[in-house]
Amino acid sequence: MLLSKLVLELELDLPFMDPEITGITHNSSWVEPGYIFVAIRGAKSDGHQFIGQALERGAVAIVGEGFSKALESPVPYLQVENARQALADLSSIFYSHPSRELKVVGITGTDGKTTTAWLTHHLLSSAGIKTGLLSTVGYKLADDTLHHFPAHFTTPEAPEVQRLLREMVTAGCEAAVLEVSSHALALERVRGVQFEVGVFTNLTPEHLDFHGDMQNYFDTKKSLLERSEFGIINADNEWTAKLSEKYDSFGLSEHVDWRATEVQQTAQGLTFKIEFGNEGRTVILPMIGDFNVSNALAAVAATSPLLRWFGGDQCPRVPGPNELSNFPGVPGRMQMVTSNSSSPRVIVDFAHTPPSLEKALQALKPTTRGRLIVVLGSAGGPRDPAKRAPLGQIATQYADHAIFTEEDCRDTPLEDILKEMERGALEGGHSNFESIPDRREAIFRAILEANSEDTVLLAGKGPEDTLERASETIPWDEVAVAREALERRLQRLPSRDSLS
Repeated sequence: MLLSKLVLELELDLPFMDPEITGITHNSSWVEPGYIFVAIRGAKSDGHQFIGQALERGAVAIVGEGFSKALESPVPYLQVENARQALADLSSIFYSHPSRELKVVGITGTDGKTTTAWLTHHLLSSAGIKTGLLSTVGYKLADDTLHHFPAHFTTPEAPEVQRLLREMVTAGCEAAVLEVSSHALALERVRGVQFEVGVFTNLTPEHLDFHGDMQNYFDTKKSLLERSEFGIINADNEWTAKLSEKYDSFGLSEHVDWRATEVQQTAQGLTFKIEFGNEGRTVILPMIGDFNVSNALAAVAATSPLLRWFGGDQCPRVPGPNELSNFPGVPGRMQMVTSNSSSPRVIVDFAHTPPSLEKALQALKPTTRGRLIVVLGSAGGPRDPAKRAPLGQIATQYADHAIFTEEDCRDTPLEDILKEMERGALEGGHSNFESIPDRREAIFRAILEANSEDTVLLAGKGPEDTLERASETIPWDEVAVAREALERRLQRLPSRDSLS
C-alpha cells in the first residue's frame, strides 16, 4: 500500500515522497524495510529518540506529534495530534478495516474476561459459525488451533490486533471474540475495531497504578459498551449494575435478562438452570467455581445477538444441554491436571488478585474432602504492590495451608514480596503458611506432601510461558511442572516433612 493512500484516509497533507508501505509499528526494534515508525511519547521515554534506529532498520516514514528535527528527516515526517490514535488508525487502514468483515464480540472486566471469551468462542463455534479468538492465552483462527504470541507481543498493540483480525478474515472467519483489557481501551489498542457486542463482566480494584482511581477504571471499561451495537453487563456487581437500565443484564439475582438458578457444584463441574423470559433449561458446565456460572451467562448473552444475525432467529435462545457440557476449558483457568484417583486434585489457575484468589479458594473448598493447599506469589515492580499483603491474608484465611513463592518478582527483591505476604497472613491472625522462594520447589513441596483427598491450587501464573526473575526471564510451564511433580509422586520417591 502506498503512503499516499494512508495519508488521504487520515486527511493529512501529502508527503514529498510516496513509498510503498510494508508494515507499521511503534517499536523501533520491530521495524523492517518499508515500515512506518510511529514515535509515541510515553511516560518513561519519547519515541522520537529512536527515529535514528528506525531509519537504520528501514523505516520509510515517521509519524509523531512533532519535534524540532522533523525537517532534517530523510523520509516523510507526518505530524498528528495523537500518535497512539494514529498508530491504530494507520493499522486499521493498512489491513483494510478487517473488523468490518466480521461480527466482533469484545469482553472486558477485572475478572472472567478470558473464560468468558473462550466460552463465547465455543458457543459460536458449536453453532457452526467460524469464529476467531484473541485472548491473553493466545489466538485462534477458523481451524480452532491455539497459537501463542511471540514474547514481545504478549499484549498485542493496534498493528497486531488489526493483523490478526485480517488473518481471521482470510482464514474464513465470520465472527471474532476479543478479550479487551482496560489498558487496550485506554491506550487505543482496539481503536478502529468495530464491535457488534460488548460485555462488561465485573469491576473490582486492579490496575489503579495506571488508572488512578476506580471511577477512571470504570469509565475506561464502560467505553467498550458505548462503542458496541449491543451491550451486556453483570447485574450482580456493584459497579456494572449501575448500567443495568441501558444494557442487557445477566446474573443470579432477580430482574435480570439472563438468570441462573438451582446452581449445584461437584468436584467435576457445575449444574444450573438458565432462564430467559419464559424459557428455561438445565445445563452442565465442566468447570469448577460458581463464579463460572456468571461467566457462562455472559457468554450465552453475548452469543445471542450473533446467533440471531447468522441464523435469522428473531428471539434469543438458551443453549442446548450439550453446548456447554462439551466445553474443553481454558488453559490455566481452573485447569485440572490430576493424573489419577490416587493423586490429589491439582488445579492451575491464573488468580492473581485478592478477589480472584478468594473466589478460586471459595470455589474449591466445598468439594475438597481433605485439605486445601495453595501455592502463590505476587508480582514485583510497580504493579499493585498493595495487593501482596491481602493475598497472604486471603490465602491463609481460606486454605488450610499456603506456600508463598515467586511470581514475576522483576526488579523487586523477592524477600520483600514474601515478607509482605507473610505480614498479611499474620495480621489476619493466621500462621498456616511457609515461604519457599523457588516456585518449582514450592509446587513439588505441595504436591508431594498432599494426600489423595487434598486439593492443591497453583495460583497466579496460569498459562503464562515465562517467569521473570530480576533481569532474567526463563521459560515456564506451570502445568508441565505440576505433571512432573505428580509423576514423581507416582514413583513414590522419598518426600520431605509433612505439611500438617
